[in-house]
Amino acid sequence: MVYATGDKIGPRRLRVGMVGGGRNAFIGAVHRMALRLDDRADLVAGALSSDPENAKLSGADIGIAGDRAYSDYRKMAEAEARRPDGIEAVVIVTPNHLHAPVARAFLEAGIDVICDKPLSASLKEAEELAALARKSGLVFAVTLNNTGYAMVRHARELVASGTLGKIRIVRAEYIQDWLTLPIDADGQKQAEWRTDPARAGRSACLADIGVHAFSLAHFVSGMAPSEVAADLTTFVPGRRLDDNAHVLMRYASGARGVLVASQVSPGNYNRLSVKVYGDKAGLEWHGHEPEYLRFCEFGKPHVILTRGGAAVGGEAARVSRMPAEHPEGYVEGFGNLYRDAIALISARRRGELMESRLAAMVPSVEDGLIGMRFIEASVDSHEAGGVWTQIAAQL
Repeated sequence: MVYATGDKIGPRRLRVGMVGGGRNAFIGAVHRMALRLDDRADLVAGALSSDPENAKLSGADIGIAGDRAYSDYRKMAEAEARRPDGIEAVVIVTPNHLHAPVARAFLEAGIDVICDKPLSASLKEAEELAALARKSGLVFAVTLNNTGYAMVRHARELVASGTLGKIRIVRAEYIQDWLTLPIDADGQKQAEWRTDPARAGRSACLADIGVHAFSLAHFVSGMAPSEVAADLTTFVPGRRLDDNAHVLMRYASGARGVLVASQVSPGNYNRLSVKVYGDKAGLEWHGHEPEYLRFCEFGKPHVILTRGGAAVGGEAARVSRMPAEHPEGYVEGFGNLYRDAIALISARRRGELMESRLAAMVPSVEDGLIGMRFIEASVDSHEAGGVWTQIAAQL
């Protein structure tokens, strides 16, 4: 079902809660910044930590009342569902293994969900969660936040309009260096859980950053691969999951793709990119230069399209906050995703229909499920010696 006619939230802010993201957590703070950026939601409750004292202190840090600073997400879901002023949506920013059980608890309580990626730690959980979300009729957004950049959305429009012609090649990369040394073995919090199979799932690098590159390629190209051949590597001795991944992709249309993800490539702090080439033109977007899109028609000089510039309108103009060359970046992209997700949730709760174009801008539980199927097929392919492996079809 598709909801509403614009990106207005109505006469009041949406009441939102958060699970995870307590003191010393990186991504929770980023989500809160993005949530506040357009002033369309109030964060009024949270289970920011499973430790009662840390939950209380973390809640106090960001202005959550003591009686709504929970240490158990189940109790939070039950209590907030009973309150006349209870939360209307929950943001989940926990380690991977908690995404599915937390989301399930709030869906069952009738509360809309905004969940960090990946959808879960296993494909089985993801399938079950997607089925529950479909049955509930609630909004379930997945914060594949790189789809929120203005020039990524412009790239999507160029592909969808046929400007590139028939798509032949899709390339996506996400390259980092922060796991070059065994900091996970030394107890570094962010590294330690991401490389633990019990909390991260079957993959570390693919589930952490590869899924972002996959989402970006899927969002811009409008296509998901039908099969993959993967080579996953663990370069750091003693590490339990992959820290580097090379994946070949085949599409039903005949297009071919390559995805590279690495967290052990010195000199690369956070290099994300997507490149799409058709039989008429090609484009490239780089996350470290998010304001620009490189576009080239075959046989002509390439041009650099600039966010806010005269040649860039449509969806990119809608989500731009500043004039050209007044830089926008990571938090603004996150904020665009939150603005649209909040509009969807608010519209659903008012019983209004939302324009399908706007709804398509928010990665859904189905998009999260596609990402999980990609991870599962890639790990299966690697374990079978890199053979071509079918990605499970959408139901």
